[in-house]
Amino acid sequence: MKTVFNPTIDQWNELTARPTASLNEVMPIVEEVFGAIQSQGDQAIQAFSEKFDGIRPDTIEVDSTDLKTAQNELSADLKAAIDKAYNNIYAFHLAQQTKRVQVDVQEGVSCWQEKRPIEKVGLYIPGGTAPLFSSILMLAIPAQIAGCNDIILCSPPNSQGKLPKELLYTAQLCGVTKIFKVGGIQAIAGMTFGTESIPNVYKIFGPGNQYVTVAKQMASRYKTAIDMPAGPSELLIVADETADPDFVASDLLSQAEHGSDSQVIVVTTKKSILENIKGAINEQLQNLPRKNIAKKALLNSKMIVLENDETAVAFINSYGPEHYIICVENEDYYVDNVRNAGSVFIGKYTPESAGDYASGTNHTLPTNGYSKQYSGVNLDSFTKAITFQKINKQGIQDLGESIELMAAAEGLVGHKNAISLRLKKINNEV
Repeated sequence: MKTVFNPTIDQWNELTARPTASLNEVMPIVEEVFGAIQSQGDQAIQAFSEKFDGIRPDTIEVDSTDLKTAQNELSADLKAAIDKAYNNIYAFHLAQQTKRVQVDVQEGVSCWQEKRPIEKVGLYIPGGTAPLFSSILMLAIPAQIAGCNDIILCSPPNSQGKLPKELLYTAQLCGVTKIFKVGGIQAIAGMTFGTESIPNVYKIFGPGNQYVTVAKQMASRYKTAIDMPAGPSELLIVADETADPDFVASDLLSQAEHGSDSQVIVVTTKKSILENIKGAINEQLQNLPRKNIAKKALLNSKMIVLENDETAVAFINSYGPEHYIICVENEDYYVDNVRNAGSVFIGKYTPESAGDYASGTNHTLPTNGYSKQYSGVNLDSFTKAITFQKINKQGIQDLGESIELMAAAEGLVGHKNAISLRLKKINNEV
């Protein structure tokens, strides 16, 4: 990890840059895949699965036999762990439900808002070097609570053309309606257009690599909404001399092992702590099975020393981390001044891993600085807020003249007439 001391504000843009490929590098491949799948359906899905993942499953959809096998073969201990995580995540997201909001804005004019579920949603669950079955909990549980009719899941198969039993067990637990052994760009395109096997959906959720991120952005051009442009994982830790170097190092490595394009950042006003953190990283790294991946991610990562808390907070909000751990004595100051972050973890006993798996919050979060304008996935992500209104005779009489005057001022005579005709008929009735 590179160490940077007291960078000027002019250097912040460079320091907050993520190690992502440019859109120009990725887009041609995404366009090719989307075009082929739009015209050729399952045939193109299979061809690109073989090209990108090195496997061409006999069937795209997971059958009932594989689901039963997963249910029977998964260990009781892991089932219990997944069930505990399910209960916590379910409880937190269930609490996010809101009641109908209704206001009588004036006599005879009633307005209200209700949340209705998105009927068809698609969940993308990354596979490859680390099949993230925990992401199913984060995406399917709120979809289940929201009442989505169709919950479609796509994830890349392993070298045997199968999906991990952990993934299949979790999907069944969370009410997923159909599961497909398809990954990458081709999965996103399949859920966008629909194929002979894969239904099209109205909104796509889930993390992924740079290709999946760009594919989701492409999907939004075809009237398919997305949760957010989430890309490679990232973590920022603010620490001082009260932080435990071993804990800090473990949290950094927990994110660095996600992928070689992940990024981890340490921000501090106490440069004296850095050597201990570096030593702990080097020691723990040796025993990490994914150390080669983590090492590459650390090349994209930095330790940044800033002169005071005010500057540190300003820099952190400029970075807008996906995950943000606060391990400082002046904890309240940093918490109160959070403006841009996907999810915040407070204190030395709150590792980011807790949020990844089982504490209850959602781990599908905005990356690449998008926390400045996006929230992480939550219950409302799976609903639409629909407004309703009802106006009675007295209400239109009291409100009508205001509408007529405003419509006339905008030159929209048809709008004015829709009011005037009603008022005229009401007056004739008297």
